[in-house]
Amino acid sequence: MRLILAIFLPWLTFFIIRRPSAGLICLILQITVIGWLPAALWAVHALSQYQTDQKLQRALARRTSNFSSLFG
Repeated sequence: MRLILAIFLPWLTFFIIRRPSAGLICLILQITVIGWLPAALWAVHALSQYQTDQKLQRALARRTSNFSSLFG
């Protein structure tokens, strides 16, 4: 769902992933017809990075909890 949103409303994607300043810049870029494609690509890339960051945080949290249960 977020990927579809990133393609059609790139600026909104940045607000959803808590990057409002990037969302405003993206909105300005998207207002121009030529800037819509780069804005969409930028939003898809940012969404991919956000999802990777979320996976890493979950993995580190699991690792920390496993480590503390072994030695805590």
